[in-house]
Amino acid sequence: MSLPSQYESRSGDAVSTRAPPEGAAQLSWSRQDVEQRLGLRGARFTRVNSRLTFLMAAAATVAFYAALTPLAATRVAAMFTERGMTPYFISFFTFWALAILLVKWRKLALQRKSLLYRVVPEDHGFVLSATTVDLVFDRMYATVDEPSKFILFNRIVVALSNLRNLGRVTDVDEILRSQAEHDESIMETSYSLLVGFVWAIPVLGFIGTVLGLSQAIGGFGAVLGESQEVSQIAGSLRTVTGGLATAFETTLEALVAALTIQILLTFLRKSEEEFLDDCAEYCQRHVVNRLRMTPFEAEAN
Repeated sequence: MSLPSQYESRSGDAVSTRAPPEGAAQLSWSRQDVEQRLGLRGARFTRVNSRLTFLMAAAATVAFYAALTPLAATRVAAMFTERGMTPYFISFFTFWALAILLVKWRKLALQRKSLLYRVVPEDHGFVLSATTVDLVFDRMYATVDEPSKFILFNRIVVALSNLRNLGRVTDVDEILRSQAEHDESIMETSYSLLVGFVWAIPVLGFIGTVLGLSQAIGGFGAVLGESQEVSQIAGSLRTVTGGLATAFETTLEALVAALTIQILLTFLRKSEEEFLDDCAEYCQRHVVNRLRMTPFEAEAN
């Protein structure tokens, strides 16, 4: 939820309408968000643009296999180029997951910068109430160009807009808590694609295992069905060992990739959860603790 481009500002009994200050924002989502800087529509908060990460993954996969070309005679290159189509899919999904993690990490770093700014005046004599909300909005628009794109500022806007419209100080804390729960839900859904990749990559490895074992068993049956000398049988068994290599190496690639993604995902999720906790502490310290009930509200309670 964001404020309209025009909002009312009250000073005593006078009511004036003016636009938020332009060009003065110290924190700019439109200029600093990694997706916006790349010319694509930036997803809100720490969610990512799937189109961007897909293109990043495709480019990384092409670059990876191009880098393997000079190493064609090595076992590492053979693991990714001579084991059927499964390693190609494993590589692509791995790079897609890593691209999502990278973009989310950069977006989270931008979100963290919001904690450095104090949009509520720190003057001990300042009292946050329905009549002083517009001063906070003025300071917010002087700090950030689009508050609705930042988790912290969006919480404050939602809570203080309610305070200004209804004038009920007692509702602010409850609204902030409700918005915090909503933000946690958004965070969880932003990891759904990554969780899907962590599940799908090992499955691809098991598919490669089944295909490799099928190839090995089929080749072994063909060898036994032929009457050949021992030396000829030994040569034919190379087909069997090739199938076993496909079976075990694709599983190894998938498990290592899934483990790497899971570890990075865990660290990033932990960092984002800590950020949400910091936002809750910020709102409690700099918003809720500055609220004062009006005499009318105190009498009503």
